Amino acid sequence: MSKQGLLNVGFGNYVISSRVVAIVTPTSSPMKRLREDAKADGRLIDATQGRKTRSIVITDSGHVVLSAIQAETISQRFGLDGEETA
Repeated sequence: MSKQGLLNVGFGNYVISSRVVAIVTPTSSPMKRLREDAKADGRLIDATQGRKTRSIVITDSGHVVLSAIQAETISQRFGLDGEETA
């Protein structure tokens, strides 16, 4: 994906679009484990502003960004809805 620019993950927080690998929901056990491992390794970035985590953005550098915005909303901002991959 060669998107340029910034991706708004809520409350004035942004991630560089070209660095995003995945946007996932935080409810499954593997995602909870990913979150805990990232926190232990110092790779967790909490951009929720104290609100409930509704999505997790994973970057190519291994950083895990927590967002209070729904994964579907972030994917729309990213421009993924309706795109087909080969």
